Amino acid sequence: MRKSDPLLARIEAFNQAQEGGVIVRRAKGGYSLFGEEYGTPVARLRPTGNGDEVEVLWWSHRDKWEPVGEFGGVILPLDDALEYIAEDPLGCFWI
Repeated sequence: MRKSDPLLARIEAFNQAQEGGVIVRRAKGGYSLFGEEYGTPVARLRPTGNGDEVEVLWWSHRDKWEPVGEFGGVILPLDDALEYIAEDPLGCFWI
């Protein structure tokens, strides 16, 4: 039997509330989000171990997940992180 994953359920619920468009994959202790149409990387959420806080990562020009910003990563509660990705204030997620 598969163990329930509350963070995954919340990410998928957010995606559905936004009318979809993202595929979520759990891998290596985090959650990778990919565009549904072409499978392109959108963002990665890596739990910090502190409640529901996650570090938001983006798919960089070096073809790997990296922290957002030049001065350290963006760490937010899950709901805020999902809003941050959806709004894309830096223009790095929905390329």
